[in-house]
Amino acid sequence: MDLKSLIPFGKKTIPVRREDVDPFTFLRNEVNRMFDELTRSFWWEPFETRRDRFSPSVDVVENDKEIKITAELPGMDEKDIDVSIQKDVLTIRGEKKEEKEDTGKDYYRMERSYGSFSRSIPLPSEVDVDKIRAEFRKGLLTVILPKTPEAIKETRKIPIKAE
Repeated sequence: MDLKSLIPFGKKTIPVRREDVDPFTFLRNEVNRMFDELTRSFWWEPFETRRDRFSPSVDVVENDKEIKITAELPGMDEKDIDVSIQKDVLTIRGEKKEEKEDTGKDYYRMERSYGSFSRSIPLPSEVDVDKIRAEFRKGLLTVILPKTPEAIKETRKIPIKAE
């Protein structure tokens, strides 16, 4: 069978891709692309370098009267946590210490992280520094930041007109 008979609409030139000329180059590029996509979500560092990268997850919720920040700090004590505020930034610092009691065990995989951390959270409005309170219960740190009366007054509802 003639190849020209398979091409509809007469004689058209079909651009030839470089990969079609060299199948090994094409295969290498495709394998590299697949590995790049596969490894994008993985950490390929050894566990030893990853251990000191603990960073707590944080939720920030704002309503009319206050800002509430909740941080997950499992396995920590309140004495290992420092909460401070400077201008319009709340900073949570601490250290999650590794327990050294199980020296006789051989680990197959260790995913728990240990080490120092610091999270700085910019605040969306002014807060009353004298009325800030923090609670730590069951591995959750909750910081309540009441807004100043000026910040509450500045919030205005804007009416929307429909046509």
